[in-house]
Amino acid sequence: MTLHDEIYDQYGVISHLLTAQRKHIEEIAREIKKQEIHYVFLAARGTSDNAGRYANYLWGAFNQLPLALATPSLFSIYNQPPRLKNALVVGISQSGQSPDIVSVLAEGRRQGCLTLAITNELDSPLAQAADLNLDVEAGSEKAVAATKTYTAQLTSIAMLSAALLNDEKRWQELDRLPGWVETVLKLDKELEQTSLRYRYMQRCVVLGRGFNYATAFEWSLKLKELTYVEAEPYSSADFMHGPIAMVDQGFPVMVVNPNGMVFDSILALMRDLKQNQRAELAVISDRQEALALAQAPIPLPAGIPEWLSPIVSI
Repeated sequence: MTLHDEIYDQYGVISHLLTAQRKHIEEIAREIKKQEIHYVFLAARGTSDNAGRYANYLWGAFNQLPLALATPSLFSIYNQPPRLKNALVVGISQSGQSPDIVSVLAEGRRQGCLTLAITNELDSPLAQAADLNLDVEAGSEKAVAATKTYTAQLTSIAMLSAALLNDEKRWQELDRLPGWVETVLKLDKELEQTSLRYRYMQRCVVLGRGFNYATAFEWSLKLKELTYVEAEPYSSADFMHGPIAMVDQGFPVMVVNPNGMVFDSILALMRDLKQNQRAELAVISDRQEALALAQAPIPLPAGIPEWLSPIVSI
C-alpha cells in the first residue's frame, strides 16, 4: 500500500470510526465525568503533537478544559515530573511505542490521575500504561508520513468532545464529515496540477489560526518530510509580529482559512501579503473572497463547521 492509497483510506477510516467507536467514546466520557478533572495534560510527538494542538483549541473552547502540552523529557530524561493533581493525562501516538509518551502516562497513573491513550495499537506499551484506551482503528499505516492516522486522531478528539458535551447537534455535524472528506479527495487531479507550480520551491511559510493552528503545523510537517522544503508554520497573529519581514515578491505563503471566527483577521493579513508584499499565496478555504486572492486556490466544500474544518482541510 502506497502513501497515496493511505490518503484515500481516510474516507473509510473516518466513516468506520464514527459508527464503530461512538458507544465506546461515550463510555470514556462518562468515566471522565466521574472524576474531578480540572485540566488535560497531553503528551505526543510529531504528527500526534499536532493532533494535540487541535485538542487544545477544541476541548478548551467546547468543553472548558484547559490543556497543557507536556514536556516529555521532564519525565523520561530529567526524572523531575510536575505535579499533575486533578489532570486527565492523555497520550496520543499512532504506534504507542514512544518511551517518552509512555513515561508521562505511567507517571500520571502513579500520581493517581485518570489516564487515556489515543492510539492505533491497543497492544502497545502506551495502551497498557493507560486506564482508558481509544482505538482510532485506522488499520496498518506503512508510509513514514502519517495521513489516515492523523485524521483518525482528530476525529476521535472531536468525538470525545461531542460525547463530553452530550450534544446531539455535534454528533449530527460529525455524521456529515465523511461526505466532506470524500469531496476533497476528489480534487486529486486538480491538486496534482497545482503542485507543479511549486515543484522547485525551497522554502515557504504556512499560516493558520484557531482550530486550524494545528493544520498549519501538520501541513508544514508534511512539506518538510515529503518534499524537503523548509516550511515554517506560524499562527497568523504571531506572523505579523516579526516574521512577516522575510516576505518579498514571489515568496510562497500557504494559508488555511476556512469560514469561521478567525476568517476576517486572516483575510486582512492575506490582502496585505498580496498587495504590499506581493507574496505568492496558496489558500485552502471555502470562502470565495479568500480563494480569489490566491495564485493556487484549494476549495473546500461549503458548510463545514469551523471545529471540524481541520479534518477536511489537511
